[in-house]
Amino acid sequence: MAGRRGNKEGSIYQRSVDGLWCGVALLGYDSHGRMIRKMVTAKSRAEVTRKLARLRREIDAGQVTTAKTLTLAELMTRWFEDVLSREVARSTFDNYHTVVKYHVLPMLGKRKVTDIKVADVDRLLAAKLSGGLSPSTVHRIRALISQCLDQGVRWSEVSTNVARLSRPPKMVRPEGRTLTQEQAQSLLATLKGHRHESLYLLMLSTGMRRGEALGLKWDDVNLDAGVARVKRNLKREGGRLVTADTKTLKSRRAVNLPVPVIETLLENRELQAKERVELGAAWIATDFVFTTSIGTPIDPRNLYREFLGHWHPHELRHSAASLMLASGVKLQVVSEVLGHSSIRMTADVYGHILDPDRQQAAVAMSNVLWGK
Repeated sequence: MAGRRGNKEGSIYQRSVDGLWCGVALLGYDSHGRMIRKMVTAKSRAEVTRKLARLRREIDAGQVTTAKTLTLAELMTRWFEDVLSREVARSTFDNYHTVVKYHVLPMLGKRKVTDIKVADVDRLLAAKLSGGLSPSTVHRIRALISQCLDQGVRWSEVSTNVARLSRPPKMVRPEGRTLTQEQAQSLLATLKGHRHESLYLLMLSTGMRRGEALGLKWDDVNLDAGVARVKRNLKREGGRLVTADTKTLKSRRAVNLPVPVIETLLENRELQAKERVELGAAWIATDFVFTTSIGTPIDPRNLYREFLGHWHPHELRHSAASLMLASGVKLQVVSEVLGHSSIRMTADVYGHILDPDRQQAAVAMSNVLWGK
């Protein structure tokens, strides 16, 4: 038997029972600290040396893994517990867990991760689409499988992320409902004197998300400068209201306020001061800009229930973007005001509003090149 080599270099020896030459490489250690080895065999020392060298190259390239019996369900469990639980909000975690439980594990959960093929993922996505799920939901299913397998690659549990090679469902982004200029002005008149007039005006004029507006505190608002700084979201999680960081880094932004919004915010602050005096010790100081009559933050779900008419609060955001673009505000500026992660996202959602601008470009080039 030949002398042992360094870590992952392996060893070569001749087996006495059948005369075959064997080469052994170290892959790593299991959860109990035991070594995990991989063996190759050949009829000659020269051949097994070549096989062992090729095996070591595959190990170094991450093409050989320690996963032998790990199923997708087991990998998903580890990923959720060891990684995802620290990276996403509890509500998002619960949503992802539900998606995986009902849409991934029934078809692929018992399969070994090393045995899952691209065709298996494609088949799952096709089944979900034909079963009536929306393309966006199926897209989320694919993304979750892909993120999990990415982690599996990092852990050396699988060599290839087959979900990345699968075909994503074709996404058709629906156009969000928006208020026309006349409808928006009518809404403003209807809101006059409403307790949350300033909140709705803020959302309609700046496109702030519901949670962003409800998460504002007075320290975030400079009424003299007419600027509000978006730093957090207010949301319901685990049965209680909590604040969390904004959705993305670009969601953390400064927003300039129209003069009428500043005026209604001043009125709102005066109303809070009056209620605080009237309630005395019963007033609950939270420093939120928008509160209930006792000082507590407003539950986002209650805002939905009380919104006037058949419009959803999020449609104020769509309306703000559409009205800005229709008024000639540059796409990049609108993207920054909305806190979108990229200008491309803004263009994908609201690009149809820019049709007149594109026609202006055609007219301008006609004048430049042909003088007409």
